[in-house]
Amino acid sequence: MNALLSIAFVLCWSSGFIGAKLGAGSASAVTVLMWRFLPLAVILLVVAAVVGRASWRGLTARDVVRQTMIGALSQSGYLLTAYYAIQLGVSSSTTALIDGVQPLVAGALAGPLLRQYVSRRQWLGLCLGVSGVVIVTTADATAATGVAAWAYLVPFLGMLALVAATFLESRSRAPVPPGVALTVHCATSAVLFTVFAVSAGAAEPPAEAAFWAAVAWLVVLSTFGGYGLYWLILRRSGVTKVNTLMFLMAPVTAVWGAVMFGEPFGAQTAVGLAVGLMAVAIVHHGDHGRPRTRTTRSSRVAGPPRPTCRRAP
Repeated sequence: MNALLSIAFVLCWSSGFIGAKLGAGSASAVTVLMWRFLPLAVILLVVAAVVGRASWRGLTARDVVRQTMIGALSQSGYLLTAYYAIQLGVSSSTTALIDGVQPLVAGALAGPLLRQYVSRRQWLGLCLGVSGVVIVTTADATAATGVAAWAYLVPFLGMLALVAATFLESRSRAPVPPGVALTVHCATSAVLFTVFAVSAGAAEPPAEAAFWAAVAWLVVLSTFGGYGLYWLILRRSGVTKVNTLMFLMAPVTAVWGAVMFGEPFGAQTAVGLAVGLMAVAIVHHGDHGRPRTRTTRSSRVAGPPRPTCRRAP
């Protein structure tokens, strides 16, 4: 996997937690999410109608339904729970820690669901990565005050939604151009978040410049950068490796928080970052970006379902 691509993904994805904190200071979670996706969906649909019609040819109703489900899980479900947790007072780094459990869940399910081979070295990296994110955020979680205990369960729902979306995409046999998938996902999120915001009476955006700065931050860095690169790397390298990069989100988010909000960055965070980097190095060492599958009598005949590894045009 291209190292620069991986670095860009980690920085952009982790920026979403910071953007959520920026937006939480001026509006509710559904308000931020509605105005993050509504203008973006309109722009993407206009672009698709004007210059991207060729990419939509051959797309079946089943493809659209599948991508709608993936968008509802990976964007709407994942982001709403993450933003709501931060709004409840859960810190951005702790939210990132809970998301950091995702690679272990995905790695454990990759074998039975996708028949994708997970080596001992990869399992070592997965377990080491969990240790790294726990080191980074244990102090923050234990020191938090005024936050209900159940609030820490909210990001788990989003983590499970993203895992489900990842496996749904990985089991897809029909190639869908990344631009088409992004358009469907964003349109789905725009509809859902608009319904949520209108129902809650929170559709009107605040006039504060900070709100629109947070929206711009989230659209450029988180959606086009983090979300787009997630699916690109998934298609090139498989479930286990793209999710291993998620181990770096908690420590990198802690760095973002220290730089932008003056949050403390001590020795414990530095150790966690080092452990997370070691985990990624162990999983990716000696690999050329190709996922492997278990070879069995049946798979040699028919071939098992495997992650799509198509490259973006």
